[in-house]
Amino acid sequence: METIEKKRLSKKDIIKSYLIWTFFSHSTYNYERMQASGVLHTLAPSLEKLYGKETQELKDACKRHMEFFNTEPNVGGCILGITLALEEQKANGEDVDEEMISSIKTGLMGPLAGIGDTIWQGTLSPIALGIILGMAKAGNFLGPIIYLIIIGVVLFGLGYLSYTKGYYMGREGIGKIIGSGLLNKVTEKATIVGATVLGGLVASYVTVSCGLKLNLSTGTLDVQTAVFDSILKGILPLGITLLTVFMLRKKVNVNIILLVLILIGTVGTLIGFF
Repeated sequence: METIEKKRLSKKDIIKSYLIWTFFSHSTYNYERMQASGVLHTLAPSLEKLYGKETQELKDACKRHMEFFNTEPNVGGCILGITLALEEQKANGEDVDEEMISSIKTGLMGPLAGIGDTIWQGTLSPIALGIILGMAKAGNFLGPIIYLIIIGVVLFGLGYLSYTKGYYMGREGIGKIIGSGLLNKVTEKATIVGATVLGGLVASYVTVSCGLKLNLSTGTLDVQTAVFDSILKGILPLGITLLTVFMLRKKVNVNIILLVLILIGTVGTLIGFF
């Protein structure tokens, strides 16, 4: 009896796929299908190996991976790893249908995008900036270089781990991690750390002070020292920051926010408040 050799993706295939995703996840990014073309570009070499060139199976696979897709590319890379594992199973005749592959991609892209954005934009970037801003402000050229190294090491490390774990653990493994609540705990802790770091950056680098001095019968009153500092040290920078956050949450256009801040600064300087 003839033994049918199973089709397998090698470690080299997985690494190649991960590198393509890392550098081309947003290629031809558009509002109709978002990252779909980047997904297909990432999976194409592996799909050709599994289904062969110019086959109907390959055409069907290309069509289903041109569906709408959008996620954070580093943490969300595990979705592509899971997809490769499912396509490998399907190519070997296992009970995996097209709808299952599409549903898993659609179901995971939102939650993992939220987690990835929180870790990446709300935690890692503020921490890295907190480390190097002082150096850069002092004119040390190593500041931006260290920032790029930190971001690069974490980006490639986290992205590679996520992508390969997605492939080797499959949908069951990732489902267990999500179901355990571990990712929610990580997201919550990362949010707290990021907010703390951002608060420190505001206190260090947002400089707003009141220059108003009142001549009273008892002497000159420094409004900044006698009033604002007695209420809360750094209350003006905090107020400007909270105003900006409030406008962002109200979805005010960024250009309008900039104009409001410029107007506040200009008027406050002209009347001698700042």
